[in-house]
Amino acid sequence: MRNSAPAMNLAQPLPFSFEPTGLPPEAERLRTDVRAFLQTELASLAPELKARSWSGFDPEFSKKLGAKGFIGMTWPKKYGGHERSALERYVVIEELLAAGAPVAAHWVADRQSGPLLLRFGTEEQRRLCLPGIAKGELYFAIGMSEPDSGSDLASVRTRATKTNEGWRVRGTKLWSSGAHRSQYMIALFRTGESADQRQLGLTQFLVDLSLPGIHVRPIDDLTGHRHFNEVVFDDAVVPDSAVIGSEGQGWAQVTAELAYERSGPERFLSSMILLKHLVEAAGPDPSERVAVALGRLTAHLQTLRALSISVATQLQRGANPALEAAIVKDLGALFEQEIPQIAHDLFGGEPALDAVDAMMRVQAYLTQISPAFSLRGGTREILRGIIARGLGLR
Repeated sequence: MRNSAPAMNLAQPLPFSFEPTGLPPEAERLRTDVRAFLQTELASLAPELKARSWSGFDPEFSKKLGAKGFIGMTWPKKYGGHERSALERYVVIEELLAAGAPVAAHWVADRQSGPLLLRFGTEEQRRLCLPGIAKGELYFAIGMSEPDSGSDLASVRTRATKTNEGWRVRGTKLWSSGAHRSQYMIALFRTGESADQRQLGLTQFLVDLSLPGIHVRPIDDLTGHRHFNEVVFDDAVVPDSAVIGSEGQGWAQVTAELAYERSGPERFLSSMILLKHLVEAAGPDPSERVAVALGRLTAHLQTLRALSISVATQLQRGANPALEAAIVKDLGALFEQEIPQIAHDLFGGEPALDAVDAMMRVQAYLTQISPAFSLRGGTREILRGIIARGLGLR
């Protein structure tokens, strides 16, 4: 059976760009300050807790980050920001994740909700939310995925209907990280109909999760922790002032938001604590087999980092590198997921959350949670569909 997929025209420039770039001197100088701060703050944090990192919820730590000026770094000062570069922010995020810092409380708000409000929100929305985010005191959840939809955002069915009171919302959002601890959610609702194009008729809303009719139900993951949530909207009424940007422009806005979510160092550093333990276990004179495996992982890590920094540079310039971000996310998830298996292949052992050996505890946690790495931020199938479409293959 002949393959009917269209062939790429290799004579044409590729539709994505990863321009080699480095970090500026001010970003590297900042790295020293961040490391010193983290060495003090994380000195007593157990290795298995460091392995959780971006799902580790610690409000006090987030407040300390805010006080140091490490949240809302690129935002205008009038909103509590610090007007630093995206690449300086990149260094902070990189150091936090490499050290295993618990960043879940402020994570979503700093990474994508705040930038989205800066770009599309009203002045009222910005002043309501941004200063609290920058202080590490205001937490956000993402309202995109829904039951039976996976990462197919165009299939959103949760409906917001215009009324005299505002918008009446019915439906369910799923896999909303941290929603049970968040004050706000930026949610994508269907506000119109389009028989031909599912992307039309979608609108983003700034939702106060304390409103009547909103029910947040935590979901236990394989490790027994509650990070994901189901959020049910049972005729909840949100005000007109909750609309972000323009009605019906939600699809364009949410795709811009996903570039922030998919391209950062969190997409390849989730298993970094285990990689550090592997290097320690290998010692100064590893076998050839171990040296080759660790060398391969290190090469992959450096390549992903270069791609990610390139995307960060594009974001700083105001571009929308959605395709490049999808590539980083897909490759990064593969990298993160293979490290627990490589650890087992190289050193064996019996990973267990209550093991005496720290590496076995870290390995046990990441073995159980790593399947989610290719789900969060867009499933592997959806991402590869985006990449294929960008390459003209579908």
